Amino acid sequence: MSDLSNKTYTMETEFELIAKTFQGLENVLAKELTDLGANNIQTGRRMVSFTGDKELMYRANFALRTAIRILKPIKHFKAESADQVYDAVKAIDWNQYLNNETSFAVDSVVFSQEFRHSKFVAYKVKDAIVDYFREKTGSRPNISVTHPDLQLNIHIAENDCTLSLDSSGESLHRRGYRQEAVEAPLNEVLAAGMILMTGWDGECDLIDPMCGSGTIAIEAALIARGIAPGVFRKEYAFEKWPDFDKEMFDRIYNDESQEREFTHKIYGYDINRNAVDIATRNVKAAGLSKEIEIAQQDFHKFTQPAEKSIIITNPPYGERISTPDLLGLYRTIGERLKHQFLDNDAWILSYREECFDQIGLKPSIKIPLYNGSLECEFRKYQIFSGKYKELRAEGKEIKTDEERRQMAEKRRFKMHREFKRAIDDDEEDFTPRRRDYDDRNGRPRGGHSFDRRPREDREDRGGSYEKRPFKREGKPFERRERSFERKNKPFERERKPFDRERKPFGKNRKFDRYDEED
Repeated sequence: MSDLSNKTYTMETEFELIAKTFQGLENVLAKELTDLGANNIQTGRRMVSFTGDKELMYRANFALRTAIRILKPIKHFKAESADQVYDAVKAIDWNQYLNNETSFAVDSVVFSQEFRHSKFVAYKVKDAIVDYFREKTGSRPNISVTHPDLQLNIHIAENDCTLSLDSSGESLHRRGYRQEAVEAPLNEVLAAGMILMTGWDGECDLIDPMCGSGTIAIEAALIARGIAPGVFRKEYAFEKWPDFDKEMFDRIYNDESQEREFTHKIYGYDINRNAVDIATRNVKAAGLSKEIEIAQQDFHKFTQPAEKSIIITNPPYGERISTPDLLGLYRTIGERLKHQFLDNDAWILSYREECFDQIGLKPSIKIPLYNGSLECEFRKYQIFSGKYKELRAEGKEIKTDEERRQMAEKRRFKMHREFKRAIDDDEEDFTPRRRDYDDRNGRPRGGHSFDRRPREDREDRGGSYEKRPFKREGKPFERRERSFERKNKPFERERKPFDRERKPFGKNRKFDRYDEED
């Protein structure tokens, strides 16, 4: 691994990039980057680092389904104090990125005993940039928290500091198709990651029997059709950069070479009439009414589908959304699967072990995933019409090699698991240390894997098990008019007959640095 200390990056042909994601989705994101043609891919904690050129950076923002944001590091350095951070930032040639007429904002993520307040670090970065221009020109650029021309990110782990340009702006999970949302909707990035983990690629029908606002159904339809999630976005932060190549991005935006026909169907059901109405509006806004059918239906009435199908669902688990008879709901799930979903697979994301116990079926795989601050599990249930032992005796493969790898990953995940504070939607960060610290006071958070004392004896550690409210509001789709207007195609995405052959994905690649996990 090369020494990156005090190394400054400019907009060279190929440069370092970092894609942030949710914990548990790192390998899925790495696979997406491999398919996209990224180089030097290396997974860390809640991040994947890679290298690529400007076009790859644009494509990563536009096409990745499991990335939250794409950062472009411009300087790595070491600092033991706020003054050293100030000096290192001020030494950068900021004329490459800013002038007195542009605005900027600084976001900070800090895991360090030396730097105990993330906002103070952000202030020092801001002061260094302002003083740089004031000394050179006599005036200064403006600070804009809401819509800056340049968004910066400073990440500090102990004394290792990375200053990056944020090329995404608003979190990439905000696709742009969501018109409304039910209470505590599933994050779009998490939904896409769940679908990709199952290996489903549109080869059969997909069912979400508790669809809520329709996120799983919509993300599944985008995957099945090969439609990039960025097609609904209004803008990206890199569009305001001085070196923005509009012609290149227009070409990426209008590239339909990966889109394909979907000959099966996606079904979304919910017992709640309001949820059905919301999901229907979201599906229509995404232009996917042909692929997705939404209907009101109680899971008690679920019957064996006529075609080969897969269930992917996120039922209530009594935290952000509850139900009058939570355990009864899970007993119903198990009963319906056992009797009305034979010879098919069901994938269920839930949080409570007692809920899973009520299903009464043995999962073939358990994958740890975080839904917000909740450490959940994504479990696969294979529903056989015959007996499990008889199928094994016949030599039928019950687990694929990929599922065995995921189970091994789960064991590693649990071995190094850390109980973190609740993660806000826009606070997801890449964490290059096993030991995390509370932003507010610098003390280690309670409940780490290296602290074996009982929980009641750990109160002095400053840890917190409180749950933050899961906030996310659906925004009306107000797509900004672009000059190229996607070749004047209507928003309902009417398509020509598909006669193109799908191109093979890129070859496997490797990656660079960041997390220091064992």
